[in-house]
Amino acid sequence: MVSNFNKVSGSENLSQEDLGHKNKRKSPPTKITVIDYDDKHYDENVVDAPDDCLEYLKKRTISWINVDGIHEPKVIEQIGVHCGLHPLTIEDIVNTLQRPKVDDYEKYLFIVLKMLHYNAKKDLIDIEQVSLIVGAKYVISFQEDIEGDVFNNVRHMLKTNKGRIRKMGADFLAYSLIDAVVDSYFSILEKLGDRIEDLEIELIKNPTMKTLHSIHNLKREMLYLRRAVWPLREVVSSLERERSSFIGSTTRIFLRDVYDHIFQVIDTIETYRDMLSGMLDIYLSSISNRLNEVMKVLTIIATIFIPLTFIAGVYGMNFKFMPEIGWKYSYPVVLIGMLIVGVVMLIFFRKKRWF
Repeated sequence: MVSNFNKVSGSENLSQEDLGHKNKRKSPPTKITVIDYDDKHYDENVVDAPDDCLEYLKKRTISWINVDGIHEPKVIEQIGVHCGLHPLTIEDIVNTLQRPKVDDYEKYLFIVLKMLHYNAKKDLIDIEQVSLIVGAKYVISFQEDIEGDVFNNVRHMLKTNKGRIRKMGADFLAYSLIDAVVDSYFSILEKLGDRIEDLEIELIKNPTMKTLHSIHNLKREMLYLRRAVWPLREVVSSLERERSSFIGSTTRIFLRDVYDHIFQVIDTIETYRDMLSGMLDIYLSSISNRLNEVMKVLTIIATIFIPLTFIAGVYGMNFKFMPEIGWKYSYPVVLIGMLIVGVVMLIFFRKKRWF
């Protein structure tokens, strides 16, 4: 695993500008929730002050400290100081542009991954950064937003003592959180699959410019998903292969299952990307075929009217000694002749299967 101790930090105290968190909008105060448990004990509390987290780290039980909202750099820095986090770790927590990674800081593991949310109102996928600090008896999770995550099932198992999570250590809790994030990818991909199916139907029935924009938007979302998921493969692989005192051998077996799930997600993303590329080609071919059909009809109409225009042009010349001019049946005969010419050309085109 990679260590970040070789990096140089300018100051132990990080200002808001140094931390550089991208979220400048007004948000509710940072919320700190602590779940302390073992096989026979469960306790859940909302912590008012960052320094209250220190007493949980000293207990022999397992503690999960969840921090919702990283828009207050001073609060995050205080939590980091009380929990013994390296300044570079604090900087990476509030910098939400990190790619998924794992760093070994000797006293703890630092894991960054991306959590996905489907925004039904905007019909888009929101990507949120989640940072995990894995120690011997504790896990600290930092979430970018205040509301909403994918950890409710983990909380339910802890509260009801279902499964093996309360019988295992902090490493298994960290695995459970990573597994919850990866499993949420499948529900996101299912929604994207439904959108792709709807686009396929629309592409066949009546493709429009709106269809083209939807295809481009989906291709862009697939690119974002790939960037969020692909590095996570190396993160889980590193946790599984590397010998770390914070990850037990039993937990490594479960991490293999997460690794397989990540590969399934990546394969699905690549499949969807190929489908969207094919749909884009189909759209362009459909528009081209439609234009060709229109041009074919117009060409046939123009071709039929070429001899008719010639006949009309000939009899439109005001020559004095044209023998047909003085004949009383000239007008109907010319019209009937033009009609016969048009019908004969239509029959000829039909036999040639030009339309």
